[in-house]
Amino acid sequence: MDPVEAINEGLVVGMDRIGEHYAAREMYLPQVLVAAHAMYNGLDVLLPAIPKADLADAKKAETAVVMGDVHDIGKNIVKTMLTASGYIVNDLGKDVDPKVIASTAKEQGIGVVCLSTLMTPTMDSMAAALKALEENGYRKKCTVTIGGPPTTDGFAKEIGADHRDTDATNCVKWLKEEGL
Repeated sequence: MDPVEAINEGLVVGMDRIGEHYAAREMYLPQVLVAAHAMYNGLDVLLPAIPKADLADAKKAETAVVMGDVHDIGKNIVKTMLTASGYIVNDLGKDVDPKVIASTAKEQGIGVVCLSTLMTPTMDSMAAALKALEENGYRKKCTVTIGGPPTTDGFAKEIGADHRDTDATNCVKWLKEEGL
């Protein structure tokens, strides 16, 4: 079987079902994490089998927990859902400097930047990441979504983010609706 077809017709379909069950509260975080682990093991086998030319046109996303915050469960769920939706995801991790977020997005041609925080004091790092994207000239070339309990739609608008995600499913659903 073609590796791209195996990913799209197998892993992606399976993770879409997981996402539907999670959104409907019929499945919980431990089950999502087990499914994500299985998906990543499958990707470890399938991605190296895809010709490099086929990966050149893939959608690229970046996930990061902003500087000052080390809580990454939400980011990890977003990463899983994005991967299951066909994105090549560069996970920058947690406690990520805003300048690293911006420079990596520009250097790697990232189309979607997803920022997360769990704590109110680190929300300033989200604003700083958007400012760094403006300063390096890449802001108009990428879509920025933010998420985490302290964020609001008003805060997203205030800092110039394109969307505030209420959860991982909302993030991916919005990106699909926007054709991103």
